[in-house]
Amino acid sequence: MSLFKFLTSKTFLKQILLALVAVFVLCFIMLQWLKSSTNHGDFETVPNLTGKSISVANIELKENNLVMQIQDSANFNPDYPKFSVIEQEPPAGTKVKENRKIYLTLNPSGYRKIQVPNLKERTFRQAKPMLEALGFHVGKITYENNIGKDLVLKMSYKGKSIKEGDKLAKTSKIDLVLGNGKRP
Repeated sequence: MSLFKFLTSKTFLKQILLALVAVFVLCFIMLQWLKSSTNHGDFETVPNLTGKSISVANIELKENNLVMQIQDSANFNPDYPKFSVIEQEPPAGTKVKENRKIYLTLNPSGYRKIQVPNLKERTFRQAKPMLEALGFHVGKITYENNIGKDLVLKMSYKGKSIKEGDKLAKTSKIDLVLGNGKRP
C-alpha cells in the first residue's frame, strides 16, 4: 500500500478524528479541574487594617479567609497606638486569592534606645547638632560658673544625671548644664 493511499484511507482518518476528540476532551477536563482547584474568578478583598490592633486585624483577616504575616518594625510612629498596624502589603481594597498572606508592619512599643554620646568638655555649638543627629532634643539649658563659656559640664534627663554610654529613647530631651564664662 502506498503512503498516499494510507493517508486518505478511512482507517487513518478515523484515528486522526479520535485523537482530536481525545485531545479536546482531555483539555476540557484539565481546564475544569484547574478552574475548581485554583478558585478561578473567586477573590477576597483586603480590608483596611491601618491603625488597628493585632487581634482586631487577625479577626478581620480570618473573616476574609486571609492569613496574617507580621513583619518587624524598627520605626516608632507616635501617630498610631502601640502594637497597631502602620503598614500593610498588599494595600487595602486589593483583590487577592483566598488564604493569601497579608504582610503587616507593626508600631513598636516606643522609640528605640540610643546611647548618649560623650558631650563633656564640648561646646554647646558642637553638642547640639550631635544630639539632634542621634534623634535627641536639647531640653532645659542652665549655666554654672566655669571659665569655659558654653562648655557642656553636665547632662541630665528628667532631673537625673546621665553620662556617656547611658541609653535613652530616641526623641528624649536632654538637659544641659553649661559654663557661663566666669571664674568659680
